[in-house]
Amino acid sequence: MNGKRAKTVHIWKHFKTITRHKFMVMKSCFAVGLYWQGLVHDLSKYLPSEFWVGARYYQGIQSPNNAERMAKGYSSAWLHHKGRNKHHYEYWMDYSAHAGQGIIPARMPDKYVIEMFLDRVAASKNYNGNKYTDQQPLEYYLSGKPGNFMHKDAQKTLEHLLTMLAKEGEPKTMRYIRCRMIPNIKKKKNK
Repeated sequence: MNGKRAKTVHIWKHFKTITRHKFMVMKSCFAVGLYWQGLVHDLSKYLPSEFWVGARYYQGIQSPNNAERMAKGYSSAWLHHKGRNKHHYEYWMDYSAHAGQGIIPARMPDKYVIEMFLDRVAASKNYNGNKYTDQQPLEYYLSGKPGNFMHKDAQKTLEHLLTMLAKEGEPKTMRYIRCRMIPNIKKKKNK
């Protein structure tokens, strides 16, 4: 197979992978009542600065950002992505208002923590296929914990949801989000 043909295959496979992921997150967002977030989730992945890099480093078993990072020492696609998508905790890094504290994690609104959870579940399903289990999103999270880079409240909420998913399954976790978390978000918004 010549190089040009191989790139075409990667372009199509990358497009299918990100579209399948986006659809899974959208479906889950809709199921819990986060309609706008479901519609706009990961749209930046279709922009040239992310899409072409993703197609070039596509592997099908993990994010192409990991392969770009290995090849170049950083991921230009990831740097672009995290700066435009509020469901990534890295988006919420800012300088402290207090001198000498440097860059610190800002508090994430709960609706984005929920989207981050749904994003992680969809990514695990997308990359693990039929081998997916409800424990995998938690295991993946624990293998690369964010340390002090994620706000402690967001970390606590995310870990709670990932643990609930691993122990009690997706239907119960989704019901908890829809019936307990989303109404609280709406109450805060109306105050």
